[in-house]
Amino acid sequence: MKMATNSIIIRLEINHAEATFGDVASVIGKAGGDITSIDVIRPGQETSIRDVTVDVNDSAEPYIVEMLKQHAGIKVINISDRTFLMHLGGKISIQPTVPIKNRDDLSRAYTPGVARVCTAIHEDPLKAYSLTIKRNTVAVVTDGTAVLGLGDIGAHAAAPVMEGKAMLFKQLADVDAFPICLDTKDTEEIIRTVKAMSPIFGGINLEDISSPRCFEIEARLDQELDIPVFHDDQHGTAIVVMAGLFNALKVTGKRIDRIRVVVNGIGAAGVSICKMLLAAGVKRLIPVDKEGAIWYGGRYEHPMWQWLAEQPQVEANPGTLQEVIPDTDVFIGVSRGGLLHAEDVKRMNPGSIVFAMANPNPEIAPEEAIPHVRVFATGRSDYPNQINNVLVFPGIFRGALDCRAQRINEPMKLAAARAIAAVVSDNELNEQYIIPSIFNELVVSKVRQAVIETAILTGTARRIPPDFR
Repeated sequence: MKMATNSIIIRLEINHAEATFGDVASVIGKAGGDITSIDVIRPGQETSIRDVTVDVNDSAEPYIVEMLKQHAGIKVINISDRTFLMHLGGKISIQPTVPIKNRDDLSRAYTPGVARVCTAIHEDPLKAYSLTIKRNTVAVVTDGTAVLGLGDIGAHAAAPVMEGKAMLFKQLADVDAFPICLDTKDTEEIIRTVKAMSPIFGGINLEDISSPRCFEIEARLDQELDIPVFHDDQHGTAIVVMAGLFNALKVTGKRIDRIRVVVNGIGAAGVSICKMLLAAGVKRLIPVDKEGAIWYGGRYEHPMWQWLAEQPQVEANPGTLQEVIPDTDVFIGVSRGGLLHAEDVKRMNPGSIVFAMANPNPEIAPEEAIPHVRVFATGRSDYPNQINNVLVFPGIFRGALDCRAQRINEPMKLAAARAIAAVVSDNELNEQYIIPSIFNELVVSKVRQAVIETAILTGTARRIPPDFR
């Protein structure tokens, strides 16, 4: 399996009497690094200072630095991690849309002119959509209890992820998003806080909140607010999984109502995936968690597991993952790495589809699975068919904001999945390309269109955008 790589900049002082740059390159190469660029900071006859950019596996980074320090004539001055440099001072900022150049501008933007605008909104609250940032602003809300790959790291440490999400909202869909990191794990306090701050936002994107609390938080906010609430870990993952599955079924020639599907990892994402599979027409479903298969007729304390156990499409046989995977057509993993091996996927039906989305290590190593399955996908960017939420949330909120949807309902989610799948044309579709790139410019526009059309048809839209009239 490929190792996670990082890019570092090493500032070195080289004493020319004792070492050459060739020595530097040799040390870095032997230690497992790959030099990608060299910048001369200060030339000199006796010594010189250079910045060397190195791509390196995370495990090899300290070894490279130590080997350089031990070499005669090479002095390590500083090490900069390019990822950390990108985050210095935060990754987003607030900019005015109009400049204040003189006293007249000030009087209209602020006091006394702003009072007229406040009064207009007081008389008609819906004018907040046209006269404030509410029209185009989403809150990215977390409590930092379920950050991808890191777990419960708290509100402060979760902020870089939320900032990154805000960047993607803006770059991909021109949605203004702001990170809201709440320093509480109390369900009622989170609900109360989000409701209290909701007047300035046009939508709420819940992120990295642990299960099962995330279900109640989303359900309550969805019921009690009149703006769309979307838990991306649940529904974003489910939507992009469905998009990939629709196209994978085209590649394999299988019908969704005739496949047997295992979903492994029945947390926030797994439950939502199961719900969407059932809504899309799957008749044979096996949800599996660490305690084994959730089976029809079983009794469970977890409310979502109990809901699944009451669905007739869920199979009635208990068992471990290894016991239930034979004769299945599709495996969808949102759990942890190393759970499956080649012998397991060999026992799936011919033309099998495996989505192993645990990060950073998939449920089965791609090199182990690919020889034995027809279509393989992961959550990683260094393999084909990356199942990534970034394909979903920019377009779905762009559409919801543009039509002022009261909520993002199940038909809108399924429409978004079909829209993402449709970006891959029949001529492009193959085993290595079932899902478009996150940088494909068609994704946001297609998802936006599908979301607005479905919102109008289902009666949740409060505005018809001009391009739909």
